[in-house]
Amino acid sequence: MADLAKLTALIEPEAQALGFDLVRVKLFGGAGDITLQVMAERPDTRQLTIDDCAELSRRISDLLDEADPIESEYRLEVSSPGIDRPLTRLNDFADWEGHEARIVLTAPVEGRKQLTGNLAGVEGDRITIDVNKHVPMTIGFDQVADAKLLFTDRLLAATRPLSTEGADEEEFEDFTDNEGALEAADTNTSEGQD
Repeated sequence: MADLAKLTALIEPEAQALGFDLVRVKLFGGAGDITLQVMAERPDTRQLTIDDCAELSRRISDLLDEADPIESEYRLEVSSPGIDRPLTRLNDFADWEGHEARIVLTAPVEGRKQLTGNLAGVEGDRITIDVNKHVPMTIGFDQVADAKLLFTDRLLAATRPLSTEGADEEEFEDFTDNEGALEAADTNTSEGQD
């Protein structure tokens, strides 16, 4: 597989040129099924629109076609981090203080390889998490192998969509009972088919 640090160094300036912060660059999959995942966000909204994703995807695609840093075929996936976002930067842990997260450690701490609880603050390069059914624990950012927010009602309430334009209230109302859902599904699938 390609060098992730080099890929990140190539991709980050493209995201920044569009005014986005790069959240994560990740390669996964096996031979013949490799995916390059790029997550970015607008600093002011912490989201991307579909048009933002398309523009960043075009820029990255053109760049990678020219630089050719990945030796085999791959699929490019560009998205915003989503609600239950990965926590990849130290400031992510501070920004989402008070929200529930799951942190996987590089090595066990106090017999725990995974910590789940509310983020309780960052001091220097140290992260404190109030571990469920335990006590608050403080770890170094360098001890984090993987981390993400957990989907909760509190997180959902704190995360507002950029726009609800295009959302059709009637469609949502049709799906409140099973009969309505079936009728709406039949209507939607038959429309537009000639």
